[in-house]
Amino acid sequence: MIVSYNVYMKVNDVIILGAGASGLMCGAFLPKNLDIVMLEHNEKIAKKLKISGGGKCNLTNVVVSSHNYDGNEIAIEYALNLFSKEKLLEFFQKEGVEIVLRKGRYYFCKNSSQEIIDVLQRKTKHIKKYMQTEIKSVVKEDELFYVETTKGKFCAKKVIVATGGKSFGSVGASDIGLQIAKNFGLKVKEFTPALVGLTVQKEQFFFKELSGLSVYVHITVDDKVLKEDMLFTHKGLSGPVVLSASLYWKKGEISIDFLPSHTIEQLIKNSKKLLSSTLPLPKRLSKVLLEAVGVEDIFCSKVDGTTMQKLQKLHNYSFAPAGNFGFSKAEVSKGGVLMRELNPYTLESLDISGLYFIGEVVDVTGELGGYNFQWAFSSGVVCAKSFVV
Repeated sequence: MIVSYNVYMKVNDVIILGAGASGLMCGAFLPKNLDIVMLEHNEKIAKKLKISGGGKCNLTNVVVSSHNYDGNEIAIEYALNLFSKEKLLEFFQKEGVEIVLRKGRYYFCKNSSQEIIDVLQRKTKHIKKYMQTEIKSVVKEDELFYVETTKGKFCAKKVIVATGGKSFGSVGASDIGLQIAKNFGLKVKEFTPALVGLTVQKEQFFFKELSGLSVYVHITVDDKVLKEDMLFTHKGLSGPVVLSASLYWKKGEISIDFLPSHTIEQLIKNSKKLLSSTLPLPKRLSKVLLEAVGVEDIFCSKVDGTTMQKLQKLHNYSFAPAGNFGFSKAEVSKGGVLMRELNPYTLESLDISGLYFIGEVVDVTGELGGYNFQWAFSSGVVCAKSFVV
């Protein structure tokens, strides 16, 4: 049921702030005997979910563990065990959603993400949803929460904050969840863009000349090694592997292995071709990379020890990105309410009884590949299950 306005003050059991992936999944699993209200600033539910993955939503991944996330390991592992990727897939498949595997790793809706939204809508039909309702403030008085909105004031015994992050401004994303947390005295990490392309320093401006070219690489950031396709763009670097690398990059250098499936020695051994023709890369990339590591495009037979040393840099091309493409291009927001402020097994505030934070508003961020939707859904279930006595 969708309600357009608030008629009278009423004490609800729960108010869920946000009708995105985490809020809807939480609502679906909350006990049905509770009186629940959901407040959403958009005119429709799950707008980010609707447009993600080209409209087919990358739900989760074949391999899901805490190693695919930046965040509190205890909370992540608990959530992934309570509502695993197997349980997530089963939940939607039981409702008739066809899910397909792409590239042997990524689970997508076969037809449309609208199927998932329809399931979540059905599973939360008992919840009163107030759409186009902007949240102004949340306060607690005498054990009750009061939520001031553009549609009036709402009251409840408990509040679940599922307001997401700042990425996808096109669907009205904001940092209202962090503002709520800070107003209650909770510590937060301000949102920054994540799963986003990286810009380059002038020394790597030659990357821009390769705009549109894609190549499989390994990227090392600190102790993480990411393996996927990299895309050269007019702004710098993008593609799946770069987006995941951006999650872990803060400052300093990253390293790219342009030949992860080969060794230089094997490639040039007995070759009678020029180096640029021997390297298993697009020729214009080979030529640019040879120049970048200070090697002339000579015949393989003429490669000496010094040249070989320089060629090894193709396995470890290190440089410091200048920055990233910003929130307008970011898939998700990194940061959020610090997990040390929450009970990792319920996601309830340790200091403010009855106040919960789930999904992207929490300081847990996953790599590219369905990990953030998995966290959104799993964290929603963690919160909901804590209501069951």
